[in-house]
Amino acid sequence: MLSNVSSRLRVLVVDDSSFMRMVIRSVLEKDPAIEVVGIAVDGLEGVEKALALKPDVITMDIEMPRLDGISALKQIMAKCPTRVLMVSTLTCEGARATFDALDAGAIDYIPKNVTDSIDAQKIFKEELLRKVKGAGSSFFRRVPMAPPHTAAVKLPPPSRPAPARLAGSKYHVVGIGASTGGPVALQEVLGRIPATFSHPIVVAIHMPKAFTGPYAERLNSKCSIQVKEATDGDILQPGVALVAPGGRHTALIRQGNSLAIRTYPPAEFPQYIYIPSVDHMLTSLADACNGAMLGVILTGMGSDGFKGMKHLKEKGGGTIVQDEATSTIYGMPRACIEGRVADIILPLGQIGAEISRLSG
Repeated sequence: MLSNVSSRLRVLVVDDSSFMRMVIRSVLEKDPAIEVVGIAVDGLEGVEKALALKPDVITMDIEMPRLDGISALKQIMAKCPTRVLMVSTLTCEGARATFDALDAGAIDYIPKNVTDSIDAQKIFKEELLRKVKGAGSSFFRRVPMAPPHTAAVKLPPPSRPAPARLAGSKYHVVGIGASTGGPVALQEVLGRIPATFSHPIVVAIHMPKAFTGPYAERLNSKCSIQVKEATDGDILQPGVALVAPGGRHTALIRQGNSLAIRTYPPAEFPQYIYIPSVDHMLTSLADACNGAMLGVILTGMGSDGFKGMKHLKEKGGGTIVQDEATSTIYGMPRACIEGRVADIILPLGQIGAEISRLSG
């Protein structure tokens, strides 16, 4: 976290668009807790000002002249590691570049959706403020990634052993929720699960519509198990991880002897702030199963997932939560731990292996 939480959050804005620089600066400077300490018009100037100003947080555009955002990010991480938020276009190409940036050390991303729509502008401004402040309060580290296609990994025993009621249980469906820091964390978790894993996995991670498809493709290329974006009507299959599509809520329903995916527009469930909702996915999973389900909450801002994990436990399921030391943002895991719905608390590197063990 920041060493002096009482001082204002110092932010450097890096963007080649004068309009975007104006919008981002205007939004941030209206918040008394934030100080914009510098503006850079391309990646090269961004690196120079990052070294000179040492900001707490940097907002970084991806496509820029002279030096692009990802190259600038890599130089900053090598010379003066800093919390960086990528400002990403809502396209498949923008999504792929964003995930490259997250792998290179960025904390999170902000979808660039500043159009003539008043609603879109409002969402962008709220997201910008929320994520800049979230980045400022985040734990800043890079957790080592699992190598791709990890079939068997020897790990130390869990820091908190499974309770007796879990030790003898076998879970046949796994639901995973995550937010800030989640794209990298989920890759680590699924990368630890072997190709022989024989149960379905459903993932809800807070992402816009254009991002979940490319993200699922990326995971599929790096993990031993199959990963794909879920579509309405999909039947859960053994050894396949389905990523809930962005821009919609995802639920699980019983369909004969199988579980099926159902997706809904956000307007049908206005009580859920985050889309797709982890609470909604886990709650529906618990209702559709007969106790043999495992809920997992990874790093993320807010408390989405707590109500779902609570319901899942009440229905007889088991729960795993990422620990504080390895969470980029401890909000979602902390809500589950403080709400006493976490059966097992583990560092990120041990969660995939524990999922495999409990579902074996």
